[in-house]
Order: sequence, then C-alpha cells, then structure tokens
Amino acid sequence: MDDRTDLGEWDFVGRRGTEPVRMVPAAVIFAIPRAGTEAERLREELRFDFLDDRAVLRMLRQRHQDEVAMFNAGFKTGVPLAFVGFGAAVYWGGVVQFWESAAARLAYSSVAVALVLALLTAFVRAAAAQWGDPVRQNLRARAKAYRELARLARREGADIPAHYPHYGPYPFAATFRAEADRAETNEEEGLS
Repeated sequence: MDDRTDLGEWDFVGRRGTEPVRMVPAAVIFAIPRAGTEAERLREELRFDFLDDRAVLRMLRQRHQDEVAMFNAGFKTGVPLAFVGFGAAVYWGGVVQFWESAAARLAYSSVAVALVLALLTAFVRAAAAQWGDPVRQNLRARAKAYRELARLARREGADIPAHYPHYGPYPFAATFRAEADRAETNEEEGLS
C-alpha cells in the first residue's frame, strides 16, 4: 500500500511528491471500443486484467512506490557522488595543482579518482538493481500499457484528465518478462 494515509479508497499518487489522483474507473476507459479491444490484447500479452479496478489501483500504487524507490536509490548515491566529484575538481583547480611535489599531486589524484570511481560504481549498481529487476519491469510494462490505454480512450472522446495517470513511463525499463510473472508480490508485501 502507499505510505500516505490521506488516500481515499480510489486514490493513488501519480508522481513522487504530488497530490493524490482519483482513479478513472475501467468503465469510462473501456466504454471506448478501441480501448476495450486493445485491453483484451494486452491482457493476454501482459497477463493483467485492465478491467479489474482493484487490480489497476494496486498496480498504480505499486508504480508510485517503484518511482519513489528509484528516486531514493539515485539520491542516496548520486548526491554524494556529485558533492565529492565537484569538491575534488574544485580543490584540484584551486589548491592541488599548485603543490610543488609531484608525488603529493599524484597521491591526491589517486585518492580522488578512487573515491569518485567507488561512488560511481555504487551509483551504477543501485540504478541497475532498480532498472534491471524483472518484477519491477513487469510492473512498469503494465503501468505503461495502462497509460497508453487511457490516452487512447481520451483521444477517442472519454472524459479522462490530460496526462492521466500522471507518472513517467520509463520506456527503457518497461519490458515484460513472463518468467518473472510468478515472482510478483502482493500489495501487503510491497515490491521485492
């Protein structure tokens, strides 16, 4: 479930830090014949019932948790990497390059490069763990398909807010992996 307690029964948070959004019922989206046909095709492909409002709501809430987890993973390693990298470059530009001893400059450079590389490795590993998780990729693939269904219905005349359901599609990490489908967790367990 979402970490926010002020969510209504049919509300979800579309983007990290935004206000709750009311879910558009499946009956509104799939009253459009093309959206209904596409939902049936995607149901087989992605093994998900887009007509089940409760399942869609759970997916949208998990998608928000996924976005928060991706942000936190990048923030925890990205911010120290930026500060250390910037600080090392500024200190080099202002002080170290003027040291007379080549050995001291080489020692500083070695330590600075090693520290930046260690933080960069941690950043890449955190990003790869988030982007490469097949269970999370399945969630993103389903959320991306749902977003496309909602946009199709809106273009065809359904009363759906612009940019619904209000989150990024992550097209680079939204590949459905059928082999990971069985490993998905339920709402109470959260994401693995």
